[in-house]
Amino acid sequence: MAKRKVEEIVEEIALPVVENKGFELVDVEFVKEGSSWFLRVYIDKPGGITIDDCSDVSNELGKLLDKADPIQGSYYLEVSSPGLERPLKKDRDFERYKGETVEVRTFRAIDGHKVFEGTLLGLVEGNIEIDKDGQFLKFPRESVASVKKVFKFK
Repeated sequence: MAKRKVEEIVEEIALPVVENKGFELVDVEFVKEGSSWFLRVYIDKPGGITIDDCSDVSNELGKLLDKADPIQGSYYLEVSSPGLERPLKKDRDFERYKGETVEVRTFRAIDGHKVFEGTLLGLVEGNIEIDKDGQFLKFPRESVASVKKVFKFK
């Protein structure tokens, strides 16, 4: 089964589990590292996720995944917080984090650069828009490899 399809199926299974606990399902990744496959489920809530929260979701989700059996072969299930510098992937992420500092990484260099940092203005008509020191930058979503929040220590 294709990696993308696995992620979609797991998201369908995980969403009710996560939402019933009052958490947000941030992302699902199915990745191969070395010879092992990892199924990573990222969850969040206001105030942050605890180890107990991750354990609760992992236990319940693990049972449902064993029953549904959407993944052929062995894999490691990891449930965790997306961290301070969380990736922005869904439309709602771009709305929620308007005004926050983000890092945009593009697939190809633009004026010799592939990494841009600025204040997120939002997702408008398929473009990720930021303000980089007073300069308005617009990136077509399909040209962006990743967008993540940037946490600055003061």
